[in-house]
Amino acid sequence: MILNRRNFLRSSLSGAAVAIGGAALTACGPKNNTAQKGESCCNGEGESCCKNSTAELNISFQEGIAPGETLNEKLDFMEKLGVVGFEPGGRGLAGRVDEIKKALEGRPIKVSAICAGFEGFILSTDSAIRQKCLDTMKEIIGAAGQLGSTGVIIVPAFNSQTPVMPHTQQTRDFLCEQFNIMGNWATENNTTVIFEPLARNEAFYLRQVADAARICHDINNPGVRCMGDFWHMTSEETCDMGAFLSAGEYLQHVHIASRKRRSMPGEDGDADNYVAGFKGLKMLGYNKYVSFECGCKGDRATVVPAAVELLRKQWEEA
Repeated sequence: MILNRRNFLRSSLSGAAVAIGGAALTACGPKNNTAQKGESCCNGEGESCCKNSTAELNISFQEGIAPGETLNEKLDFMEKLGVVGFEPGGRGLAGRVDEIKKALEGRPIKVSAICAGFEGFILSTDSAIRQKCLDTMKEIIGAAGQLGSTGVIIVPAFNSQTPVMPHTQQTRDFLCEQFNIMGNWATENNTTVIFEPLARNEAFYLRQVADAARICHDINNPGVRCMGDFWHMTSEETCDMGAFLSAGEYLQHVHIASRKRRSMPGEDGDADNYVAGFKGLKMLGYNKYVSFECGCKGDRATVVPAAVELLRKQWEEA
């Protein structure tokens, strides 16, 4: 297939229509294309019909978020805050399955997504590097399935990774083939693989949620899904709500951080407004996890609870 402007636009627009759905576009269309972060992209008259009663804010922490010297101390802190998801890293996960299961036993906390941890990268021109990616992903997917995880997060290629395939239609076709393989493994293990779009300073390939959703649509495999990350969306998306709506049924996970320094939500003051994005999640009936992936400038014992409270307040505002 020859990729030209007309084919690209046709593919992109049809993907957006499929992901969002006609009803959402009719009832909750944006007034214009100039919405700012934190502002609603939904027209005021239609907002009441945009809410979906299945939507729920399920907060998750990556392993380094909560204070504590041991995993159990971190989980104790999370449990007191009402945090219900735990996002471990994928590196060495197969050897930690029993440890994590034991630590979560009897707690109202479940494993959310698994954050990467694979070796190599799937868009390498070196077949040995690609195979390493497939082999390590297969191992992590198996462990994710044992832990009841919602999926394993993967980035096709970071800017620093070379040698890399060119950004062409052929590369996209190859990516779809490889992710279909991983999606089959994930389905066999009752989990998924999750595309993560990144800001352009981190990854040349796959920067917007709609692009990831369109790839999921084209692969058409229940084991392949995508996610949105508020930090990356800050620089790459014009509207948080629109970004999440573009993912539609393919949205499997969400990351969150402050919007200027990638710190704890709230540590960047008024810039840390997630209301528009939360509106989009509510329209979708999103009830998976919103997981903290961020640093912390202040004392975690006080800053982390304040961040959780901020998210709950803004979720209610949405």
